[in-house]
Parts: sequence; C-alpha cells; structure tokens
Amino acid sequence: MQPQIRTFGGVEVQDAVRSFMQKVYIWMTGGLVLTGVIAYQVAQSETMVRTIVTTRGLFLGLIIAELALVMAMSFLANRISGAVAGAMFVAYAALNGLTLSVIFLAYTSQSIAQVFFISAAMFAGMSVYGIATKRDLTAIGSFLIMGLFGIILASLVNFWLKSPAVSYAVSFLGVFIFLGLTAYDTQKLRNMALNAPEGVHASETPAVLGALVLYLDFINLFLMLLRLFGKRR
Repeated sequence: MQPQIRTFGGVEVQDAVRSFMQKVYIWMTGGLVLTGVIAYQVAQSETMVRTIVTTRGLFLGLIIAELALVMAMSFLANRISGAVAGAMFVAYAALNGLTLSVIFLAYTSQSIAQVFFISAAMFAGMSVYGIATKRDLTAIGSFLIMGLFGIILASLVNFWLKSPAVSYAVSFLGVFIFLGLTAYDTQKLRNMALNAPEGVHASETPAVLGALVLYLDFINLFLMLLRLFGKRR
C-alpha cells in the first residue's frame, strides 16, 4: 500500500514547503541586495558616512530604529499582513544599509567584497545542510543561542576594555555560532512549513519573518568574518 501523501488544497506538502523556502530565500536575498546597494551608495560620499558616525545621536537612533522594527515584527507576527511585514523588512534592510556603510571607512572595498562572497558560500553550505540533514538540531540550537548571549555580553564588556584578544575571540567564536544558527534556523523554518496547518503556506508573513531570521544570521556571519579577515585601510 502506498503511503498517503498529505496535501494542502491539492498541493503536496513537500511542494508547499519548497515553495515556502523559495519565498524565504527570495525575501532574504532582496533584503541583502537592498542593504548592500544602500551601504555602497552612501559610502561613496565620505561626508555622509562621517556624518552618520559623528553626528550625536544619529547612529544610535538608527540602531534603535532597527531594533524597534525587529521587535515589532516579532511581537506582531500573528497580527500583521504580508504587505505590512514586507514593508517593515524592507525598511529594516534599508536602515541596516545606512549603518553598515561605516564599514567602508575601516575596510577596503576589495576585502569587503571578498569576505561577502566567502560568507555567502559558507551560509549557503550550512543552509543546505539544515534543509537536507535528518539530524534534529534543536539541542545544538539551544546551545548556540546560549553562546550568542555569551558573545553579546563579551562584546559589551570589551566596549570598555578594548582588548584586541577579546575582540578576536568573540569574532572567531561568532563565526561558528552563526554558521550553526544558519543550519538550525533553516531546519526550524523547514519543519515549521512541514507541520504548518493548511493556508499558512499561502501567507507571505511567515516567509518574510523567516527571511529576517536568515538575513540576521548572514549579516552577523559576514561581520564576524570581516573582523577576522577584512583588510583595514
């Protein structure tokens, strides 16, 4: 007897999951492209970049606005439409482009591009692993999240210590933590889509929220690698 294939509105679950993950990656890629374009364009004007860095309250205001958007998207996940979620994600990616433009003051454009492509290759490999593996990554994910809080705390302490050794250690550990989180989050999204009730796959909001999670994994992986291997000006 052939096993019964669960369907949603006549669509096989695996096809629905594949479609959902494609939407996640499309949103994520679009966000990264927008961030990169804005960061590069702003960086073409050294005056604009230095204004962002040196203007009292401006850089902090951008960071607070980004955090507010992420928190709002998380808390309102079940109450916002796909269009609203998409607009908020685009706004976040644009703001992040403004704040990331400052890396062009510290690193050469060539090394930024090289690290970006290295990050993309590493991210893609771990994301594919997260989709393909049959191993449950839940326990590893919990451990990685604890590690994430650890490096955040260490970074805050090092803000006053300004220790190169601590900075290097945080960046080195951060690479492994965000690579692991990439696989964990990808598997979590796949499982969420696999077990979702009928109709969820058709909604754009879960795909946008999933894209935000993977976008954050990628950006943080990129920044950690840039600190380790970026060529400073």
